[in-house]
Amino acid sequence: MNTFFSFFVNQFGSASQVQYRDWYGSLEKPFFAPPEWLFGAAWGIIYPLIIIALAWTLVLWRKKKVSGGFVGLFGANIVANLAFTPLILGTLNNMVGTVSILAVIGTLIALQWQAWRLSKPVFWLLVPYVAWGSFATVLQITITALN
Repeated sequence: MNTFFSFFVNQFGSASQVQYRDWYGSLEKPFFAPPEWLFGAAWGIIYPLIIIALAWTLVLWRKKKVSGGFVGLFGANIVANLAFTPLILGTLNNMVGTVSILAVIGTLIALQWQAWRLSKPVFWLLVPYVAWGSFATVLQITITALN
């Protein structure tokens, strides 16, 4: 049963990725759209920084130096971030992608606003995420407008 489940998930994931690549490839993109490989490279750097920032935040929370609200905001951002890809893969809808990425960047800006006051290391660890997230948001909104 486990093998069947793994096979199904792999096939569904592969089919979705191929369908997404075809769909994304057909979209009109702005002149500043990076090559597709750059997304993976950027997230390969950013996700470890997010994990370190989250771990640091949890240590601060255990020491009662940040509130549960701050941890919750961080969690909300991670959920929004992780929801983006399945939402866009599942719908192939630019407006859904735009709303989703606005949730990511909105929670990230709120998180950074608080991090500046509460923990400079967390703030600085998340700066590359803010930079890439801002770029990705502008890109997504532009692609939505063009299509």
